[in-house]
Amino acid sequence: MPNSNKQISSETLTKTRNKVAKPKLYKVILLNDDYTPMEYVVKLIKMVFSRNEEDAVNIMLMVHKKGSGVCGIYTKEIAETKVFTAQKMAKNDQHPLKCVMEPE
Repeated sequence: MPNSNKQISSETLTKTRNKVAKPKLYKVILLNDDYTPMEYVVKLIKMVFSRNEEDAVNIMLMVHKKGSGVCGIYTKEIAETKVFTAQKMAKNDQHPLKCVMEPE
């Protein structure tokens, strides 16, 4: 017959919480030049950054008037992809438009 005098353990269970750090964010910025047409910049912003017409025009005007404009804020990998896509599109369409990213 099994032993009926079982000992009950008094161990304390602890939960460990892993804090997940928020990923570092980056601003994707278009830089002004004297050659790329405003209409093209609006088209690029709408296509690459999925902005509506009004937002795209506002960003384009910021680029035109202030020399640069933030198109969006993304995680590093997405920001790199947006920069690459914008620059490739501009180059393919023979425009010197530049796009950069910087930490938020």
